Amino acid sequence: MGGKILIISGHDFRSRRKANIHFIAKELANTQSVRFLSIGFSNLSLLKGDSRCELASEANRVCCESDIECFLWKTFIHPSNIGSRSLRWLERAHFDLYRTRLPEVALRWIGEAGTVILESGLSVLFIELIRKINPLARLIYNASDDLSAISCSTYLQSELDRLAGCLDWVRLPSRALASKFRSDVPVYFIPHGVDVRLRDQVHESPFERGTHAVSVGSMLFDESFFVLAADQFPEVQFHVIGAGKTGSALARANIQNYGEMKHAETVKFIKHAKFCIAPYRRNDHAEYLADTSMKLLQYDFLGVPAVCPSFVAGDRPYRFGYEPGDKASIRRAILAAMRQGKHKGTEYLSWADVTKRLLNPLDYPDTRLRPTDRPRVAA
Repeated sequence: MGGKILIISGHDFRSRRKANIHFIAKELANTQSVRFLSIGFSNLSLLKGDSRCELASEANRVCCESDIECFLWKTFIHPSNIGSRSLRWLERAHFDLYRTRLPEVALRWIGEAGTVILESGLSVLFIELIRKINPLARLIYNASDDLSAISCSTYLQSELDRLAGCLDWVRLPSRALASKFRSDVPVYFIPHGVDVRLRDQVHESPFERGTHAVSVGSMLFDESFFVLAADQFPEVQFHVIGAGKTGSALARANIQNYGEMKHAETVKFIKHAKFCIAPYRRNDHAEYLADTSMKLLQYDFLGVPAVCPSFVAGDRPYRFGYEPGDKASIRRAILAAMRQGKHKGTEYLSWADVTKRLLNPLDYPDTRLRPTDRPRVAA
């Protein structure tokens, strides 16, 4: 199916912080016309330090970045998980109101799309509306995260359950997420990719002499790891990149905090680190991160040993697990990572490979999880 591709996401293509949807969008734009609608942004986002705050002045107008049309939809207050059971009626009312207020440009983009890719999160609110406006569009859900793991409202989860039958298919970056979708919904396993050019590119070290450890990102960020690790390893300089307000509160002589950083900049930090860290806090719904953590994939691909909680270490040979909050296990994991040193690097799909599978999963037998899965509309 031809036509324009519309991506609806809680990210913005122009942000310095990159998620898998950014790389997918960039690959799609090499061959097709792509539009990127960023939702869930408001004055509340500014207070919380959303990674899109730097783009606030560009909100509510169409801009073009790397041949992709971008629109950051900013409202006064966007709906979110209030966290109070007694106020769920108010939360639901806000979600229902929000879905009726899409700007005219977004409605036009939906109508003109041949394919709509919905990123996990707030975008599920618009499944029904998209089907009403453009019933012939392919509708693909990119399940980057379990909604429970990223603290989405239970209302969003119930809406995804109710409307999943409207989706043509679901892309799962981890097999562990298959159980989140009922059996009549076509699901395809398409793991995250990497920028395969990065391994061979020469990056000058950003460090002075010494032992350096690097952490990138803010998802489920557990600041207690650094409190426990920095005191035990005063000879190690810990570099915390893009952890937001939580990371900036860490105060140790051997902890250095950085704000959001362009992806290419983070790569040189990772490449020249003695070991890297994925400091996830404990979460009952986050085991799938063993497969989907973008930072862990990059660490693996670039041949740098990783220190991470045991629940995301899995059976990967170059990940060294610890129990969050356990000082002794953190020490053991760091010592093991430093003994390991650099390795050859793990092979992963390129983002071009991922994107081809996302658009045409039946062309790739390795995507099939259920023998009966067939897209609602032929790819």
